[in-house]
Amino acid sequence: MEMSEQSRAAITSALKEALCRYVSGGEESVVTDIHLQPNSESGELVIYDDDDKVLARTIVNEWVEYDSDDFYAVVEPILRTELEALKATGLLEKLSLMKPYSFVLVDEEKETVAELLLVDDEETLLLNDELLKGLDEELDAFLKDLLER
Repeated sequence: MEMSEQSRAAITSALKEALCRYVSGGEESVVTDIHLQPNSESGELVIYDDDDKVLARTIVNEWVEYDSDDFYAVVEPILRTELEALKATGLLEKLSLMKPYSFVLVDEEKETVAELLLVDDEETLLLNDELLKGLDEELDAFLKDLLER
C-alpha cells in the first residue's frame, strides 16, 4: 500500500500527540503498552493506553474501506516504520514511561496482532520469524546433547 506524505504525517502527528502526555516530568508512569488500533472501514487510527483511555486518533485516507483480508499485515510495517522514525529522533527516550514498554498493534476486539516496538533500557532484541527459524531444532539438539552427558 502506497502511503501519501499527508497520511504519514497524520500518523506521526497522532503518535506525538499521544506521547506528549508522557514527556519527562519527573515521576515515571506505569503504562506498559501503547495500543494502536487501525480500522479498515473508517480509516481511523486510535491510540490508547492500558486503561483504554484514548490518547489520540486520526484518519488515514488510504485505509478507508480497505477491502483485502491482509489489512493488518499491510498496516504493521507502516506503523513500525513511523515508530522507528520517532525512536530515531530521540523522542521515546524523553518519555516518563516505566521501561520496558511496548507499542502494540491490536484489532477491533483489542486482541494483540503484533508487537511493533519494544522500548527498554538495554538493547532488547525483538524476536521475528527470521531470527526464530530453526530454533526448535537447535533447542532439541542442545537438550539431547545435554541429556546424553
